[in-house]
Amino acid sequence: MHTRELDQQYIIGTYKRQNVVLTRGCGAVAYDEEGKAYIDFGSGIGVNSLGYCDKKWADAVADQAHCLQHTSNLYYTQPAVRLAQLLCTKTGYRKVLFCNSGAEANEGAIKIARKYSFDKYGVEANRSRILTLQNSFHGRTVTTLAATGQEAFHNYFFPFTEGFSYAPANDINAVKEILGQGGYCAVLFEFIQGEGGVVPLDRDFVDELFRYCEAHDILTIADEVQTGIGRTGTLLASEQFGVKPNITTLAKGLGGGLPIGAVLTDAKTMNVLSFGDHGTTFGANPVVCAGAYEALSRIADSDFLAEVRRKGDVLRMALLTSDEVESVAGLGMMLGVTLRTKAVADVLKACVERGLLPLTAKAKLRLLPPLIIDDETLEKGIQILLSVLNE
Repeated sequence: MHTRELDQQYIIGTYKRQNVVLTRGCGAVAYDEEGKAYIDFGSGIGVNSLGYCDKKWADAVADQAHCLQHTSNLYYTQPAVRLAQLLCTKTGYRKVLFCNSGAEANEGAIKIARKYSFDKYGVEANRSRILTLQNSFHGRTVTTLAATGQEAFHNYFFPFTEGFSYAPANDINAVKEILGQGGYCAVLFEFIQGEGGVVPLDRDFVDELFRYCEAHDILTIADEVQTGIGRTGTLLASEQFGVKPNITTLAKGLGGGLPIGAVLTDAKTMNVLSFGDHGTTFGANPVVCAGAYEALSRIADSDFLAEVRRKGDVLRMALLTSDEVESVAGLGMMLGVTLRTKAVADVLKACVERGLLPLTAKAKLRLLPPLIIDDETLEKGIQILLSVLNE
């Protein structure tokens, strides 16, 4: 039987797959069973930050797998400590909690925020609610679905976790009105709403939000699962907004292709969790941490990040030459393209047929190329995309 048929027979159909079976990859190019090449403008939804099968990354993973592939968190390991030190040094945070995914990182951040208020104000204060923004996306666990500010996700899996409210993004008056009712321990948000259509927050809104939260001891939690680790042209997107959240969550591009999540904490939040308050079997897995260290050590370089910004500008300007493109939103190499007449599903299908793998986000075309993509490959991908858009 063909791979597609076996997939349909044995794998639960929670994904609507493209009609492509990928078998290998190198750099920013993947190949199917017949050897056809596909330039990747999606990087596994922002995961393959170093592209496919980067040699130094693969060697780091393989070397660690031959040395110690796993042990429980009841013991110290060098890869976890090295990665934690590098993360904190490069981001300016104090401590990190490792886990396995973005949803799990957001779950950890939610627990830290609620325990922070519980410890400081007591259970009688009933200060456990968390405000998120409409059009947000924070994961697919029952709790992170509840945190997600999209009604489309609030179905089927009742009862959802209580304690979340939603405010319109970029409406500071609405945010203050809700927070002013009391009972809130944190605000959880994305600087750029990825799954919501690559929608950036306004800088003025962010400034006002942080001032209000600081004045009322409400924690700020930045979900940088998609925007973090160089995707927007700085190590964290928060750098471009000039703010420092109390907690930042990471995943996707941090592992370079292996599953990892991380919760970064500042001086206010770094010691909230203690023995037995949280745990995960595979968090800080040595093999994953070895790969993440290799990815982070290269991406955090200032010259590397400058190249991400430059290539993002090249892609943005090329897109704006097409009459079909109404606007381009986002930062660095996280771009959302609003089209004038074409349906994004049709554009996606035509691109795949011609050897380009973009993404969609709601009604937008979403582009997340590997951060290491070279100019020649980027230009080839651009030409395929423009040929589809300009037909």
